[in-house]
Amino acid sequence: MTLHRPDVSIISINGKTPKIDDRAFIAPGCRIIGDVVIGPESSIWYNCVVRAEVNRIVIGARTNIQDGSVIHCDGPAPGFPDGFPTLIGDDVLVGHNVLLHGCVLKDRAFVGLSATVMNGATIEGDAMLAAGAMLTQGKHIESRQLWAGSPARFVRDLDDAAVMGMRMGVAHYVENAKAHAAAIAQS
Repeated sequence: MTLHRPDVSIISINGKTPKIDDRAFIAPGCRIIGDVVIGPESSIWYNCVVRAEVNRIVIGARTNIQDGSVIHCDGPAPGFPDGFPTLIGDDVLVGHNVLLHGCVLKDRAFVGLSATVMNGATIEGDAMLAAGAMLTQGKHIESRQLWAGSPARFVRDLDDAAVMGMRMGVAHYVENAKAHAAAIAQS
């Protein structure tokens, strides 16, 4: 079954329909497909694709997935009977044009613009993957670490100011989503 708003595609596949909290903001141009859960006050920005036909994708509360990002997952494979779901916690910042594939972003993680996070990779809370970086399969960024490069490597520990800046970014996107939702409703 396919449900359409004029500007968003919400698509059921393989008996799974996306579950989107009524308080989440889904911007025009988005495609949300399959076994997807999106929590309250989260925002999926313009022209994102969240596709879960082979495993599941969970996006927590107050998380933002910025414009043009793609989120997918991976099904079971030899050596990986559970496959790789994509699990994104609460208060996560995901920059523009990010690719998340079969990974875990814990509460308060940050992924910079145009970065890639591959199967089995994990970013802990209050940790940051820099813009343009590629976190390869199975890598793990510890809390309060900054990784950069392609492939990504540890650069330095984050100070309190950087962590507070990420938290301010979360609050900004919650409010910005409300403003965009109101503008779209009036157009």
